[in-house]
Amino acid sequence: MNPAVLALEDGTVFEGRSFGAPVERTGEVVFNTAITGYQEVFTDPSYSGQIVVLTYPQIGNYGANAGDSEASRPHIEGLVVREFSPLSSNWRADETAQEFLTKSGVPVISEIDTRALVRHLRSRGVMRGVLSATGADSKELVEKARNAPSMTGLDLATRVSTAERYEWNTGVVHCSPSELESAATEVRHHVVAYDYGIKRNILRRLVHSGCRVTVVPASTSADDALALKPDGVFLSNGPGDPEPLTEQAEQVRKLVGKVPIFGICLGHQVLGLALGGKTYKLKFGHRGSNHPVINKITGKVEITSHNHGFAVDPDSLNLNELEITHMNLNDETLEGFRHRNYPVFCVQYHPEASPGPHDSHYLFGEFMKLMEEAGPPPLAPGR
Repeated sequence: MNPAVLALEDGTVFEGRSFGAPVERTGEVVFNTAITGYQEVFTDPSYSGQIVVLTYPQIGNYGANAGDSEASRPHIEGLVVREFSPLSSNWRADETAQEFLTKSGVPVISEIDTRALVRHLRSRGVMRGVLSATGADSKELVEKARNAPSMTGLDLATRVSTAERYEWNTGVVHCSPSELESAATEVRHHVVAYDYGIKRNILRRLVHSGCRVTVVPASTSADDALALKPDGVFLSNGPGDPEPLTEQAEQVRKLVGKVPIFGICLGHQVLGLALGGKTYKLKFGHRGSNHPVINKITGKVEITSHNHGFAVDPDSLNLNELEITHMNLNDETLEGFRHRNYPVFCVQYHPEASPGPHDSHYLFGEFMKLMEEAGPPPLAPGR
């Protein structure tokens, strides 16, 4: 048996069995409660800088395939599970989960008490940790965890963003003929999507809803975005602390009132900062696919997919200009708001649902409606 160690900054140490790459990685240790969709978690850029604990007991049993990746490679720093399957049994699998993570340099620790670990993180809060499969001393690993950079104040969005602008035109692909899905809408709008760590299924959903999508780097100026003549601007999910993204927030502020805007996750937080709000770090965050959120406009409750460790403080928002639209029913954190005067709205959770329920797909339709009502895009600057 190849040993592996997970050491936390508070001195807690877990010993288990190594799978994946035999390396050592450092990150913020967080947990996700979803029971399926592990490959989407592995490849979600929002997990950059984090070691992920999956609470579902068996991971890897259905392997990995090219269609389920949310990015070109895994972004998690390491993986912690109760049981990791070295075999795969699924007709869609291209390779085992172990092969998928090993070739990407991601270490895995298995056969530890993940329930005890998650209870520890819930009571103490998420913390820095080191996952090592190199035979390193536990005390040395604890010291490394204590000296690792904190997620607070860390700008990771610009690190994972695309370096160059590109076009995306692939829509939703059905996993099987039995999957229920509405027909794709013909292309009617051009959307500029800011990449703070964007997931592929968000892009697929935008195309499915009738958009031609141009993805731009996180550092793109408002003038450059408007020069592309978009019908709307999308602000994506992403990793790290939103507070350091002052320049991104400034550019978004310049876009408000010029073009319809839709933000998800980190995009929601950046929009909150752009409109004068403040953000704060949650004790252990929201990561899973069954969080209840109430839509305060309709009164309906949506079961939603989440992945975030920061939130917008609703008390910091100017409610004369902004309307709170969604709230989390577990802890009453802010989940969405919209502008009272401009076609601008956002949500903290993930309506593209990859993985997760489909209760919130309607939000993409809301974005389409805003663009239809807004009319033709503005002229490029200087014209």
